[in-house]
Amino acid sequence: MLEKVREKISSLGKPKQDKKIAVFIDGPNILRRELKVDLSEVKKILQKFGKIKIGKVFLNQYASDKLVEAVVNQGFEPVITVGDIDVSMAADAVEAVYNPHIDVIAFVTRDSDFLPALIKAKRNGKETVVILAEEASAVALKNNADYVIVMPKLG
Repeated sequence: MLEKVREKISSLGKPKQDKKIAVFIDGPNILRRELKVDLSEVKKILQKFGKIKIGKVFLNQYASDKLVEAVVNQGFEPVITVGDIDVSMAADAVEAVYNPHIDVIAFVTRDSDFLPALIKAKRNGKETVVILAEEASAVALKNNADYVIVMPKLG
């Protein structure tokens, strides 16, 4: 499965280093033991679309110090949120939509809660990428994003 994803990624061609990416990762939905999502793989996938300029992982107040450290060690900014993570993540994503220095908006999630932000990104000329942990997740995002990548299950 991992090889299929790598083949699909390599078929995208050379990395588009001139494009700047804002990526928003739904921590509680993605960074779960059973999904075994590797943030370094997320970064490798996104490198085919450009260079990450904004990389945020949204976590709730119960995130362990070890998880926060792992996020930082992978080069992402942890955003600790009390309350609804989706609202905070969507607000930051919409802010990036209006950033003239960002060309690509990427969501890493399992649900379609970010569809309005994704649509706003497309309407404003941004390319959209959705990275999913499971094939059957986030159908609305899959049907609206410019690019969809399903992460392989590791281990």
